[in-house]
Amino acid sequence: MSEFGSLRDVIAELVPDGASVAMEGFTHLIPFAAGHEVIRQGKRDLTLLRMTPDLIYDQLIGVGCARRLVFSWGGNPGVGSLHRFRDAVENEYPSSLDIEEHSHAGMAARYVAGASGLPFGILRGYRGSDLVKHTDVAQISCPFTGEEVAAVPALNPDVAVIHSQQADRRGNVGLWGITGVQREAALAASTVIVTVEEIVDELAGTGPNHAVLPHWTVSAISQVPRGSHPSYSMGYTTRDNRFYREWDRISRDREVFGRWVEAFIMEQKDFEGYLSALDDGMLLARVLDG
Repeated sequence: MSEFGSLRDVIAELVPDGASVAMEGFTHLIPFAAGHEVIRQGKRDLTLLRMTPDLIYDQLIGVGCARRLVFSWGGNPGVGSLHRFRDAVENEYPSSLDIEEHSHAGMAARYVAGASGLPFGILRGYRGSDLVKHTDVAQISCPFTGEEVAAVPALNPDVAVIHSQQADRRGNVGLWGITGVQREAALAASTVIVTVEEIVDELAGTGPNHAVLPHWTVSAISQVPRGSHPSYSMGYTTRDNRFYREWDRISRDREVFGRWVEAFIMEQKDFEGYLSALDDGMLLARVLDG
């Protein structure tokens, strides 16, 4: 059953060191506020699961929260490399990072299998790719047609974290727009944390791809307006494309990244403080210039 609480308390209680954690959201509804709280609390040895690591995992990797990353595409959308991720892989800085790479379709199949209570998912994929030499995939024969297909093991995160537009006071969660694999990740996980833009008496029930996670599938809910920044929450916020472009400069240098984390995350008591800090253009200038 859903419980309501502050994000600080929820992360402290439900995200232990060493857990496998999926923070999903595809372009939209990415749970950055929860990621910042994980950093603020200094969680360690996490296995991070996500279809696209995006800036959220670049930040977590860069501060040393992650031991392992399971993913399907690593980059700053529209810009280029995730520099903290790359530094960890190439130089073991700030620590070594084990990686397991899949295709988007492979990761989606893994989440669907986990959400369905199945041991593995199947898909037509991986052929012609050298991923099969380096990742956890097997070729099996269809028992009906004999066709060779790829099999990938189910993903069952210890904790799934998602952001959504609404939760009602009974703990049901509503989300819409580009929903990615948030639903599947939540249904596959042992523990589900949801940050929301708004708590309402009744879910709106509108918007494209509208989905509801019933209260019995959700462990905890925290209201964090704009909690997906710099991604967006359809109907509430817009994507901060400037931030994605700025991140390339922030994350490229270890010292600049460290100053950014200290100023915008560690010195802020919560995500609201981070959002206020973003409005201070001089603070970012001081971070960039040292």
